[in-house]
Parts: sequence; C-alpha cells; structure tokens
Amino acid sequence: MAKQQFYSTLTAEIARIDESKTSKRRERIIQSFKSPTTAQIDGKDVTIFNSNDYLGLRHNDEVKNAEHEASAKFGAGPGAVRFISGSLQVHRNLEGAIAKFHGRDDGMIFSSAFAANLAVMFTLSQGLTKDSLIDRDVLIISDALNHRSIIDGVRLTGLSKDNRMIFAHKDMIDFERILKENVGKFKRVIVVTDGVFSMLGEYQDLAAMRKIVDTYDGKYEQGILLVVDDAHGVGAVGKTGRGTEELQGVHADILVGTFGKAFGADGGYVVADQTVIDYFRESSATYIYSNSISPGTAGAALAAVRLIDQPEGKRLLELSKKNTELFKKLMTEAGLQFAADSTHPIQPVLIGDTAKTKAIVTALFEKGFLVTNISYPIVPKGRDEIRVQISASHEEQEIHSLVEGIKSAM
Repeated sequence: MAKQQFYSTLTAEIARIDESKTSKRRERIIQSFKSPTTAQIDGKDVTIFNSNDYLGLRHNDEVKNAEHEASAKFGAGPGAVRFISGSLQVHRNLEGAIAKFHGRDDGMIFSSAFAANLAVMFTLSQGLTKDSLIDRDVLIISDALNHRSIIDGVRLTGLSKDNRMIFAHKDMIDFERILKENVGKFKRVIVVTDGVFSMLGEYQDLAAMRKIVDTYDGKYEQGILLVVDDAHGVGAVGKTGRGTEELQGVHADILVGTFGKAFGADGGYVVADQTVIDYFRESSATYIYSNSISPGTAGAALAAVRLIDQPEGKRLLELSKKNTELFKKLMTEAGLQFAADSTHPIQPVLIGDTAKTKAIVTALFEKGFLVTNISYPIVPKGRDEIRVQISASHEEQEIHSLVEGIKSAM
C-alpha cells in the first residue's frame, strides 16, 4: 500500500531522533507514591526532582478532599462544553477565586495553559471590524525563548512574517527598537512573554517591559497589550505566591497561568479586565468547543488557590525558598556548574553535551533520583541541561543526597 512509504519515512525520522539521544516517548512510569517526593518506578523507590509541584499541593489532604467532594457533588466529568451544559458552579467559583487572587475583574478556565495561550494569541490578533485588514492592524512581538505554546499560538494567528517579530531574549533595548521602528505601521501591538523561562528558571524583566510598553502605548492607534504567561511563576515566587508580577511590582494586561504546577491540580486560566474576558468567552475556540476541566479538578484547584493565602500556604512558600537556597548552597560548595543566578525552584545543572546529559540522568536514576535531561530542540544545541526542580515537600536530607549523587555521576 502506498501509505507504507509514508510510514517508512516516519520510521526513519524516529530512528534519527533516537540516534540523536533526544527521544522523549519512553517515559518513566510512576506506579505509585510512598510519600509526596518518593515514587515507585520499575519496582524501586525513587526521589522525584523533576516535578512542577513546587508546593507539594497535589498530595495535600485538603486539596485531595476538595477534589473528592466536588466529584461527589457534580460527577466525574463536565458533561459537555461550557456553553451547552458543562458550566458548573465549581467552575465559576474557581474563576472568581483566581481573578480575585490576581486582582483582576474576571477569569476563565481552559483545559490547559497551552490551550489558553492558543486562544489568547488567536483572538487578540484577528480583525475586529468589517474594514479590518489584519496585516495592517496587528503586530505581535515575542521573546526569542518563549514557551512552545506561545510560539504555536503566534503561528496559529495566520499573520505574515512581517506581523510577527522576535526580540533577543530579555533584551529590552532590542524590544524597544522594534516598537520604535513600527510606529505608524500597525494599529495595535500584542507583546507576549513568559514570566519565568522554564529552562533556566530566569525571570523576564517585566518592570522594564511595562515601562517601555506604557511609553509607546499612545503611539499606536489601538495601543499595546502586554500578555504574560506566568505558569511557572504563580505559586512559586513572590511574597504571597502571586508570581513574577508580584516579584517586580507590575501588572500585565492579560495574565495566563496554570493550576497544573504550583497549585497541584490541572487546567489553565486567563485573568484580565471584564471586557477582555467577555470577548474571550465569545471567541476562543479552545474554550467554546472543548470540555473544561473536570469538577473534581476544579474543586482541587479552588482549594489550592485558597490555601496559598492561609498560614499553611505561607509556610510552604517559605519552605520552597529555603529548600532552593539549600540546593544552590550545596551545588556551589561542590563546585558544580548550574544556573546560579536563578532563585526559582527550577535549578538546571548545565552539561552542554547531549549524550553525557542523558548518561548522567540514567546514572542518577540508578542511584534513586528522577530528573530530566533537556536537549535540542527544547533548548538550543550545545545547551543541554539536567533540569532539577525543588519542592517544598523535599526533606533536607533528600537534597543533600541528590547533590552527592550528581557529584558522583558527573
């Protein structure tokens, strides 16, 4: 059959990926958990150091009980998309809570933060009047190292390359240059960036970005919208866990987040002014035509959002910071190369060689530690790393043991 020729092409591409040591399909399967940080994998106990569960909330009893209660009340699934019959009170309660958490008018839930970014990029870029010409109306400016969901969202807009510009990573001079050079060429600008860049735990300079955006906003007929995806920031950084915005004292016009990392649940969200949220509800395909998160997941997320402002949440935030500082201290004392400038729970160990990185990850697994090798195309060639992620749930001895394991595996 002719399609076998296509299958042969796929087989060759899979072989190429395997040969490059960058394959990802053979995931480690967690069979069960013995503690928030200890899992059973292949019949052995392994300490987890590659989870986005920065506060340990996915194993929190209050969060798990809330998930059970919501499922018992509303059922296992939403039953339909939101506008048909799948909008439940627990969904609206969660949207109200996350909007209040971020000091915004309203919020809306998506099945994932990836789906949220696709929706935000597409809906904001489209022509909004009968006479609109998208190629003359909209310019999107994106950081060079933005997450894949943002990249795909920008591609989905259908805008030409002239309408999609990239500034050098965290380079505010280059960012301002693009805004300055395009005054008079477009009606509105959408500026989009990660709050935390997840490969190195870096923070975008949102304070400088906000200042530049505000300076040029009046020079464009429809202004400039600052969109920030702070999936790795919310719940992980800031005095009260409000993320990169709180850390730098600024507000984005539109904030994208997730319940699937520090909140310990699942699903994505967007918070913004009421007008923007109302427009998104009417125009976002990944919201209108896709089921929302399950009621149980919504209940768990709602409990997590509320918990962060309670004494227990504050304790976990402090413990997360303390554990991260301990890891950095031990790595420095060991003379190991890591992303020393990062204060985020993401603490990458910098290797640079694909085969060596994978070999160290394998050696660490044999020693009882689960970490992840990050290689091309997720990071540029030659910037391979082991992404270590620290949680409030980690015991000090576990962190000491990991650093000793890294030393012996290098």
